[in-house]
Amino acid sequence: MKVVKAGDREILLIKLESGIYALDNFCTHGGCRLGYGKLEGETIRCLCHGSVFHVKTGEVLDGLATKPQPTYTVILKDGQITLTL
Repeated sequence: MKVVKAGDREILLIKLESGIYALDNFCTHGGCRLGYGKLEGETIRCLCHGSVFHVKTGEVLDGLATKPQPTYTVILKDGQITLTL
């Protein structure tokens, strides 16, 4: 996992066997940084209040969050990562 800046946004990049995925770094529940969270397979758990999100879709799988985590399309070309924001 790696946090990158895109303008005024913080984006969390997560590399899985199936590819690279991008989520907003701030949890939709309490605004905590997901970059400090725990990656478990294809899910990430926010350390502040325990919400669990699916890395590929942003779907809430568990916890107090009621809104999905914003995700961004990742394009990998010639070793460069481009995001569609």
